[in-house]
Amino acid sequence: MPGRILIVDDVPANIRLLEAKLSAEYYEVLSAIDGPSALALVRSEKPDIILLDVMMPGMDGFEVTRRLKADPETSRIPVVLLTALSDVKDRVEGLRAGADDFLTKPVQDISLFARVRSLLRLKMMIEEWHARDRTAQEFGVAKAAADDDVGRKGRLLLIEPNTVDADNIAEAISPDEHDLTKAVSSESGAALLAEHGYDLLLISSNFTGEDCLRFCSRLRGSEKTRHMPILLLADSDDKQRLAQALDLGVNDFIVTPADADELRARIRIQVRRSRYQLLLRQNFEQSLTLALTDTLTGVYNRRYFDAHIQQLFARAQNADKPLALVAVDIDHFKRVNDTYGHGAGDKVLREVARRMADNLRNLDMVARMGGEEFFVVMPDTPYDFAMMIAERLRQYIAAPEVALDNGQSVPVTISLGVAIYDPKQPQAVPALMETADQALYQAKHQGRNRVIGSLGQAAIKSA
Repeated sequence: MPGRILIVDDVPANIRLLEAKLSAEYYEVLSAIDGPSALALVRSEKPDIILLDVMMPGMDGFEVTRRLKADPETSRIPVVLLTALSDVKDRVEGLRAGADDFLTKPVQDISLFARVRSLLRLKMMIEEWHARDRTAQEFGVAKAAADDDVGRKGRLLLIEPNTVDADNIAEAISPDEHDLTKAVSSESGAALLAEHGYDLLLISSNFTGEDCLRFCSRLRGSEKTRHMPILLLADSDDKQRLAQALDLGVNDFIVTPADADELRARIRIQVRRSRYQLLLRQNFEQSLTLALTDTLTGVYNRRYFDAHIQQLFARAQNADKPLALVAVDIDHFKRVNDTYGHGAGDKVLREVARRMADNLRNLDMVARMGGEEFFVVMPDTPYDFAMMIAERLRQYIAAPEVALDNGQSVPVTISLGVAIYDPKQPQAVPALMETADQALYQAKHQGRNRVIGSLGQAAIKSA
């Protein structure tokens, strides 16, 4: 995990001390002695974390932080402010400026390394999502994620067994910014987490029963709560235990009784970060959907079919079960375009795709191969059953006619060719596709609007 760390301090001795500690842990260390040189170095070297002294002549650490967070190129770099001051007001000012945490001088090794490891993990995760987001944009299947989700209230869950402490925390949290749900135990908290999604979990270290950190570790092992930020409400400034909490995946902590302004500032940072990560994940998932589905009909596209059919074949082989492949073609589709226009043709394509999807199982797959051609894949489906389903699809497409936006309706029929992967007589994917295509050709040659199987059987002889 070691990365590149920038130390900014106007006292050379402080730089040398931190540089020795971090270098011994194999971090690459950069240094600057004032705010302007630090800003220039950040833009040229792109460090992973910035350790920034607050009290510097000219431009102090607060102003440097504000400038870093205001620049899209540097806003995602974690900033830890280093200060000899322990005034809550200074911590709140730093957090409002965008700092990720505070460390008090002289900096203790255990606190320093735990915070650096935690922030590095966070930065690596966000950068990974950003890389995926950029790739999706380059393929033209996603828009750039924007960190502007400020209109929605934060959804917070507080797990605090002491009802008096829970009420005090609830009173400190602004109801205009956040909706707070309270739980009194890990069991009730876990039940709420399983049922609902939250932007942030606030969890007291005063647990009864299960150890608080063990509970946090379990949350990080669950798919549903793996990315949810956790703010620990610590009952003591135990550096060893707080460092262990950060290593287990706790995102931040505050020692209770907490100052209300500082608590609100830390919550605001975590909620905003949670929403941004969620936005990046959703943007990536949407880009995957767009990349793998046909934009007109909503069914899978050829790219997805070519990749997924191989997996379905492998499963059929391993399970020694049949797999049905059905080639589908809309009859006289060119005539629809020529007579009613391409808008009507698009409506027909969408409706045919919808009717097929509505009459198949969830585990079946419909893919548009191009033009008016589709493939249907049905795992664990023997020949006779596949022929029956194909005939049902043919009938369902044929009636009723497809209604157009101008009030007219279009009669639509399809021809289908059915092929079966038989584990006793295995075929490769291209061969099976060719078999289905040949059956489809026979269906069209025999008059269209019919199903022909690869065994020469017709599901219907005339229509």
